[in-house]
Amino acid sequence: MPSEGATAVAGSEGTGMASTSTAPPDEDIRREVLTELKFDAEVGQSEIGVVVDDRVVTLSGWVDSLPRRWAVERAALRVRGVKAVANEIEVRVPAGDRQTDAGIAASAVQVLAWDGRIPTNAVQVSVSDGWVTLRGEVDWQYQRLAAYRVIRNLTGVRGITNLITVRPDNLPELDYVQDRIVSAFLRSAELDTRKITVTTDGGKVTLTGSVRSWAEAAAAERAVWSTPGVTEVDNHIVVGR
Repeated sequence: MPSEGATAVAGSEGTGMASTSTAPPDEDIRREVLTELKFDAEVGQSEIGVVVDDRVVTLSGWVDSLPRRWAVERAALRVRGVKAVANEIEVRVPAGDRQTDAGIAASAVQVLAWDGRIPTNAVQVSVSDGWVTLRGEVDWQYQRLAAYRVIRNLTGVRGITNLITVRPDNLPELDYVQDRIVSAFLRSAELDTRKITVTTDGGKVTLTGSVRSWAEAAAAERAVWSTPGVTEVDNHIVVGR
């Protein structure tokens, strides 16, 4: 394969089953999203607005915590036919849960130090008006996600910008990265891999093609991030084509 990059079609052996179903219309999707929100205990009694245009769901309104905002988004993404979600929900922290920026920063440093998945002193924290920004470098995507998740659960946090980069100490050979990704796809019970194309350029991986659901697209991205040496994933997979 050429050193500047490589491309492979995952699932060329024909694993998985192609979907022949058509996507539901926008109004059906909107109705199903509202139903999913109503019956999700994590969402609670939040008043959320839902608009659907060409299978893209826009969420509006407000919630009282960042985990609840994520729960609303996750519920919408579970609905069949949803192509993407624009989450415009505002987090309004109740008066009793509000923290100073200094207090949030101190708590963030503490929980990052307690989490064994996150390398010591790898992540720097800044806070402005309850919004946390994370910076630094780690070796694995799971470490980057772990930092985000422990901060997300802190009281008083209104939002997070995760600027942590993944930069492994040693980059493996290009062929190794390509083969490991394709193998991970073939092992996954969540993926119909025949319509996914993987292109690698050093540690950067680009995914193109189509899948049946957002959950499947997310599963493909997770499989890529599990491969040693991956530093960036550009996910261009479309849903429902």
